[in-house]
Amino acid sequence: MFCFSRVLLTALLAVLGSVTLRAQGEPASDPIPLLGRVDGRTYISPTGAFKVSIPVLPELGGNITDTENVVTFQDDFNTHISIAAFPQDATQRWEMSTRGLKDYLVYFFSNYVLGDFRQTFPETTIESAKFVPGAVDGSLVTYILLPGGSMFMDKIPMIAGGPVPVAKRGNQLFVKNGHIFVISIELTERVLERTTYKKTTTEEDEILRQRLNEVIVRLQFPKAAALTK
Repeated sequence: MFCFSRVLLTALLAVLGSVTLRAQGEPASDPIPLLGRVDGRTYISPTGAFKVSIPVLPELGGNITDTENVVTFQDDFNTHISIAAFPQDATQRWEMSTRGLKDYLVYFFSNYVLGDFRQTFPETTIESAKFVPGAVDGSLVTYILLPGGSMFMDKIPMIAGGPVPVAKRGNQLFVKNGHIFVISIELTERVLERTTYKKTTTEEDEILRQRLNEVIVRLQFPKAAALTK
């Protein structure tokens, strides 16, 4: 079994030391090299499991941080997106074959993704979850609340004794070409707009659903055979 524990959160929290995208022709100073690579406006994962049109802009401080299995895109304003792609070992393939896809995705989310969030943000809760059969051949979409768990905490003015901002993330899990994918997006407006924020839960879910879909349509997957070469 691959070591999922804390790998996703490590990538989510690795904002410092990230590789800042630069406008074409502008040199980067002391960049930390990516494990994957950038070809024009496309990021290609180190394992070749996927490539994706980059969802942040250098003009807005867009940056990329990656590990072997997780890439995080963030800008200076309101974007924080991570894409994880883990190869399924024999145990994970067995779990999926015995549980079925829907229950397997619930099992993986509960035991690995949610568990990891709770290690860093113990009060993390699931707001809702839904299996969508028609999305990427079957996806689990979840919405979670993380008190103090925003990736933009440094931009939030804190008042002594005031309430801790509660971040919200949309997550989408699916299986493709022998890999389990986890896409996670923060609804940044929820913490940055604070007192002026008036969205309902239904409106929040729809915004995150659309943003998750925007990431998925940017993704490209190699044929399964290419992964074995």
